[in-house]
Amino acid sequence: MSDVVEALFSGADSIACAKGETLFRTGDPVLSMNRVIEGQVNLIRHSPDGARMILQRAIDGQVLAEASAYSRAYHCDGGATAASRVETVPLPTFLARLDEDPKLARAWTARLAHALQGARTNAEIRTLRTVAQRLNAWLDGGNRLPPKGHWQDLAQILGVTREALYRELATRDELIADADTR
Repeated sequence: MSDVVEALFSGADSIACAKGETLFRTGDPVLSMNRVIEGQVNLIRHSPDGARMILQRAIDGQVLAEASAYSRAYHCDGGATAASRVETVPLPTFLARLDEDPKLARAWTARLAHALQGARTNAEIRTLRTVAQRLNAWLDGGNRLPPKGHWQDLAQILGVTREALYRELATRDELIADADTR
């Protein structure tokens, strides 16, 4: 499926983003599509009560906010959590490539379907009662524990407090040892 992304981002411009830099904010018009080349950019939604929810952690090679291709404005903030490099393609170019190549459009549709399945899995994980259940379900989904400095991001993804996640991780020496070796 990476061929799909390569075709859609052919000739893209590259921009550097410093840690903490915002690429776009909720309500900004969608003018381009973005792919993280290196680093990490999070898609963040703020709830009415001020809670921060990470809806996507885009890393090397991943498209950020895929569904924004079909929206006039962003529904979330996109912010770099590490020094990053992002490729950007004007939205009209991106959409024209899909219109011109039905095979490419079908492959992009399949990517979107997989992303939707992942979002539904994350929503299901957040309904589980305990931190242990949530962490197990997330790991069973093919995810790996991030490095120690990013555990707070995982807590946000799981919908638990940092402290609750840290307590749960403290009971899992083997899991922590595996994360420390990466």
